[in-house]
Amino acid sequence: MPDIIRLLPDSIANQIAAGEVIQRPASVIKELLDNAVDAQATEINVIIKDAGKTMIHIQDNGSGMSPTDARMSLERHATSKLRKAEDLFDIRTMGFRGEALASIAAIAHLEIKTRRAEDQIGTRILVEASVVTVQEGCQCPVGTSVIVRNLFYNVPARRKFLKSDQVEMRHILDEFHHLALAFENIQFKLYHNEQEIYSLPAGSLRNRIINIFGKKINEHLVPVEEETNYVNFAGYIGKPKLGKKSRGEQFLFVNRRFIRSSYLQHAVKSAYEDILPADQYPFYVLFLDINADKIDVNVHPTKQEIKFEDERIIYNYLRVACRHALGKYSITPSLDFEQEVGINRSTGDAPARTSFHSGMSGMERDRHQEKENIKKWGALLESIEGFSIEKSEDVAYPSPPSANVFNNDTNDTILTDHVVPVQLWQRYIVVTGLANMLVVDQRAAHERILFESMMKDLASHNAATQKLLWPETIQSSTADAAVLRELVPHLQTLGFDVAEFGHDTFIIHGIPAIMTDLISPQQAIEDILDRFKEGHQMMEMKPVEKIAFVMASNLSRRRGEIMTTEEMQSLIEQLMASDNPYASPSGRKTFITFGKEEILKRFQS
Repeated sequence: MPDIIRLLPDSIANQIAAGEVIQRPASVIKELLDNAVDAQATEINVIIKDAGKTMIHIQDNGSGMSPTDARMSLERHATSKLRKAEDLFDIRTMGFRGEALASIAAIAHLEIKTRRAEDQIGTRILVEASVVTVQEGCQCPVGTSVIVRNLFYNVPARRKFLKSDQVEMRHILDEFHHLALAFENIQFKLYHNEQEIYSLPAGSLRNRIINIFGKKINEHLVPVEEETNYVNFAGYIGKPKLGKKSRGEQFLFVNRRFIRSSYLQHAVKSAYEDILPADQYPFYVLFLDINADKIDVNVHPTKQEIKFEDERIIYNYLRVACRHALGKYSITPSLDFEQEVGINRSTGDAPARTSFHSGMSGMERDRHQEKENIKKWGALLESIEGFSIEKSEDVAYPSPPSANVFNNDTNDTILTDHVVPVQLWQRYIVVTGLANMLVVDQRAAHERILFESMMKDLASHNAATQKLLWPETIQSSTADAAVLRELVPHLQTLGFDVAEFGHDTFIIHGIPAIMTDLISPQQAIEDILDRFKEGHQMMEMKPVEKIAFVMASNLSRRRGEIMTTEEMQSLIEQLMASDNPYASPSGRKTFITFGKEEILKRFQS
């Protein structure tokens, strides 16, 4: 039997290595920006076309390379950062693996122009599929210019899996933000399809944050500065008003390197205990400075995961540093804040609303109406498999039960022969029948009702708009404005009257008629924007469905709201009339049933 193990050709090996390092256009930009920063550049320009699929051009005024170094930079594992194995545990540069240019050259057309200050002429190199086709002298400014064209042109399977330009552009902006925030002393510019997206002058960290996220963020920044014998902390955290439902604006850096760590993110989140709703995440840009021998950054090709010698110490220090900053600026739990964000301190949920919809009748009805309701409820509830009620015209309709109905010490039969809904823990609605007991999640049910209502309006092109007496203005960051521009047509389809005003500003003239006064128009759109950027729950939805999904979630009844009997009846009636009464748009169950036999069995066990 012949030998079957053999070495891969260099071309295939390079493409495999490229797959580990270069996953999308944003990966190229990250690697090239790392190199530009390590070259001590003070000005870096990023020029891209078609979200990097067609062209990526990185220019810097750094130290440049000699002809020999320029050629060697294209070899795998060639680096100027490491000399011995011990250097792996004392890394303070951004790029050090020596695979970036080699990996890019394996899957794209690459052009490098570079010159050192002491050289009269520079070097120009053209590479195609890891093969150097041209190396010659050229005139160019001091620094390095790298142009990457036709990414993945020779790996069509990988190119096929690239997302839309909008999605790839969001990834590019993420990587750009990471470097721009980490090095506020460097001037950065970003151009996309010949339009300037960012022009960030060198300056303070606070100014860099404002230039990226907008002027409105300035008054909500809280400085953090703590020094310990083990680790030092610096940066800014946001006041609770900057809290968002998505995780997109949390930036944690270790020795100026952006990292992802759910453990340390939890440390910051825990510092906001009692002052930020559980479903919101704080804004922060935090820098940890620690001895390089206490961390290991060489654990992942993207270099965004780090191992700490003692992560628990970092967790505790980080939590205390953030908590101390919040206390120093008098941002502590208070009645005023709870009222402002609408938090019920005892439950952590929003306060009750007093009405389900306009035109609801009062709680007391005459006897005839009671019997009619029981008939209607019988038809509705018996559509549920296994649920049955007594078919008697003389079934009593008792008064709504008290909150302690299940603690009644009397021997009376409780809620077994009628269909009066009872609210349980201000979260669920309980309806009893002859054979089954139905428990409805009031929020999930309301989400389903609102979502289907909006989708039916959409299908009939009948989304009503309510004009605002005073238009509201949204001032977005450049990254958010790019996403919001995509959403404007879909928002208009669902009843929003919103238009771009220029300079990353949008004007809201009207809102969908279905919206309540529970949430402001500006907050509604910002929530849609946050959830749209996060989007992991809504991957299979169309954009307009995603917006309807977020609106249904925001407008639905919060857990902790007290409901009247009529409100509970109306909610269940609408739920049972919906196309899919069994689950909310996010897939949560809207109700569950308990059979009589199951309940009896529990008491007998």
